[in-house]
Amino acid sequence: MQHATIEQFRAGFWSRLALWKKILIGMALGMLAGALLGPDAEMLKPIGTLFINAIKMLIVPLVFCSLVVGVTSMQDTRKLGRIGLKSLLLYMATTAVAISIGLGMGILFSPGEGINMVATDSGVAAKEAPTLVETLLNMVPKNPVDALATGNILQIIVFALGLGIALNLSGEKAKPAVQLFESLAEGMYKLTELVMKLAPYGVFGLMAWVAGKYGMEILLPLIKVIVVVYIGCIIHVVVFYSGLISTLGRLNPVRYLKGLVNPAAVAFTTTSSSGTLPATIKAATEEMGVSKGISSFVLPLGATINMDGTALYQGVCALFIAQAFGIDLTFSDYLLIIMTSTLASIGTAGVPGAGLIMLSLVLTTVGLPMEGLAIIAGIDRILDMARTTVNVCGDLMVTVLVGKSENELDETIYNRSSTAVQPELA
Repeated sequence: MQHATIEQFRAGFWSRLALWKKILIGMALGMLAGALLGPDAEMLKPIGTLFINAIKMLIVPLVFCSLVVGVTSMQDTRKLGRIGLKSLLLYMATTAVAISIGLGMGILFSPGEGINMVATDSGVAAKEAPTLVETLLNMVPKNPVDALATGNILQIIVFALGLGIALNLSGEKAKPAVQLFESLAEGMYKLTELVMKLAPYGVFGLMAWVAGKYGMEILLPLIKVIVVVYIGCIIHVVVFYSGLISTLGRLNPVRYLKGLVNPAAVAFTTTSSSGTLPATIKAATEEMGVSKGISSFVLPLGATINMDGTALYQGVCALFIAQAFGIDLTFSDYLLIIMTSTLASIGTAGVPGAGLIMLSLVLTTVGLPMEGLAIIAGIDRILDMARTTVNVCGDLMVTVLVGKSENELDETIYNRSSTAVQPELA
């Protein structure tokens, strides 16, 4: 009888915890399991893989349906263009600031000094990022069904925008189709809620695998790079993003920081902005009060073109590689890194391994040794966790600012205490 009471208490305690607390517990237990099991922690990876697969299952139908619903909810096409322009300008501006912070951190902490490496021909070739013309041409799908099947997010966004605008222009005859997409979107939101209940267990499996594979022995030589990147990411979110929320949005930045905890935890463990979309959309609408129309348009766009975290990481890594090989960069080199990374973020955001592709582009542009890419690749997973988290936090920040500027932010929801939303997330 006493045993049953204890089990009931444990079950009740777990069910009452907010989702982000469950995720943090799963993360901590996963790291502990990875440290204890070492390479054998690989056997726990399927638990995380199952969660990742469930998240990936949501991405295409969620992005497509939510975008169509977002566009059809905006009957004014001028408003749609206005929102798109605001979002694009904010995403590009914050990316330029992010890489500037990364370069500043690299100059301040000098993570590569004293390594004294010599460049040789290591056979590491630069990966080519898409040109601007190729990016523009590839945005329009030749076959929308193929784009949906292959998960080409950029093409899906363009097709969804076009279909949404066409449904708006079709008037009364398109109402049944609009209602269908609204129903499908609601179904996807509910499925998202169910999948997110698996997050703590998936995070446990992923973190156990990461901790088991990347032991401290491997990380120690590059620990300074990791620390500098993480400090830069924290500054970018806590100081810069919060500052924009306070100054441009005239909103309490603490509420923004509380609201991004769940999607940030998912982004940190999955290292996928697109994979975090379900959690990001949920946080934007339910915890920050942004309308579904705005969040369904701005967030998928951000998951495709916003790479603030990746840009910051490149600033640090470019300085690390230059210092490690004893190469002095000029002021014009710094400007070239900023411009290259900012413009390349649009073309490479939808490409797997985008961080390394953009870094190889920066190294080639500035003339730094490509061996540096092989060095960074060894800790790329650890760095990817931080930069993806920043990308997602940036998506939420822009969504809140755009929602506020369009009077589509419910400040009653935004300003409510975190305790009021915990039962919904438990």
